[in-house]
Amino acid sequence: MRMHKLVGLPSAIALAVGLAGAAIAPANAAAPPSAGPASTYLVLAPQGGNTKAAQKRVAAAGGTILASYDQIGVLVARSTNGAFETAVKGSGVQSVASTDGLGTTLIDDNITMGVDTGAEEATGNPTAEPLWANQWDMRQIDVPEAHAITTGDPSVVVGVLDSGIDATHPDLATQVVKEKSASCIGGVVDTSQAAWSPTTSTHGTHVAGTIAAAINGVGIAGVAPGARVASVKVVNDDGFIYPEAAICGYLWAADHGMQVTNNSYYIDPWEFNCINDPRQRPVWLAVQRALSYSSRKGTLTVASAGNSNVDLQHKFTDSTSPNDGSYPVVDRTITGACRDLPAEAPGVVTVSAVGPTEQKSYYSSYGQGVVDVTAPGGDTRFRTGGATSTITDAVLSTVPGGWGWAQGTSMAGPHVAGVAALALSAHPGMKPGQLASFLERTATPLACPEGVYEPRPGYAATCTGGERNSFYGAGNVNAFNVVK
Repeated sequence: MRMHKLVGLPSAIALAVGLAGAAIAPANAAAPPSAGPASTYLVLAPQGGNTKAAQKRVAAAGGTILASYDQIGVLVARSTNGAFETAVKGSGVQSVASTDGLGTTLIDDNITMGVDTGAEEATGNPTAEPLWANQWDMRQIDVPEAHAITTGDPSVVVGVLDSGIDATHPDLATQVVKEKSASCIGGVVDTSQAAWSPTTSTHGTHVAGTIAAAINGVGIAGVAPGARVASVKVVNDDGFIYPEAAICGYLWAADHGMQVTNNSYYIDPWEFNCINDPRQRPVWLAVQRALSYSSRKGTLTVASAGNSNVDLQHKFTDSTSPNDGSYPVVDRTITGACRDLPAEAPGVVTVSAVGPTEQKSYYSSYGQGVVDVTAPGGDTRFRTGGATSTITDAVLSTVPGGWGWAQGTSMAGPHVAGVAALALSAHPGMKPGQLASFLERTATPLACPEGVYEPRPGYAATCTGGERNSFYGAGNVNAFNVVK
């Protein structure tokens, strides 16, 4: 989705994701087509069934199983058989989709490094951190007042499904739960630190700092520095997020007791995944199964609304997908059958972004009944009406090698994840649905601006609704309100 500033931008490829079409050919059938390049597939067994029959069909069709997620009846398979999707179809297989070309890029945009900071004696007070003066975002949601009651409990772990976390960073070295961290690249779990650490992206480290950067007299303070984070790497070295990686990440976080996950991306090369499109339906079904499982296991999913400045509630035309240059951009009508995943999946807390004045950030997507809450994401253009950028109006957080500013709904989401961690610390035992409702009830309502809102030329939007509205949902999350 045209995610401006650190939310996944699609490097979309219009490769068809076909439903399987025919049963495995009998032994006396014509020889299969010659082997081609290896492709990865999601193979779905019927809902509620096991994967044994599907595994046999994968093997018979010339595939190799990379991962078996029996919890949700999904296999990740690899095959050089060009007719694999057709051959694997049959009893025990509900649907199959190739994930080749379904990667979404996560581009780190507008990060400034080299922020000077010195070490001071840790006081336990976030306002004593050397870079606190730059953290307008924390003051906006009453983090200092919240920390006077609790900074979070270390038993609360937030899974950061992203590009990896730098666990050597001085603000994060004590905050990362290494034994719960893993890479899910390729849909396969790898628990080595090298696998779940960042390689080509600063994004995950920036998100992690907003959630839980330590109060240690160095750098910044996170929303919930007493809680901890786990790195669940779903972005590969080329900056792509494939469906199998995201599904693996949801299940890993849920099965390892992470009460909250932060998801600053979307799954699909196109901005929206349409369940009535046979190429996209298997991905939707697999993701929905994973998210439902995650919720049942006690994990709340927090997701960014996106940076396309579109009204997610209404029908419109997507004229910007795909954008990697490999295929021509295609106009596509987006209807109620199309969803931004995971942001528009049931049970997910969807977050828009505001800037320092608590007005919708010019880039933030929105939608009545879609956006649940808002949070600081930064807006570097509001002071000048879009003419020039003021970097200090972005969000300051940790990046490998130092600290840097970034803006986007990617930055808003982790504020909500951090507030959720504080809420669970102060009021343990809340289930995901209860926690989501609590975040909304304790948010600070923000009214719609009057008329057409266009803080930057070319970024017009109209807010609808009353106290709960399309720009801000129930309002700006509030750290103090959740711990009182």
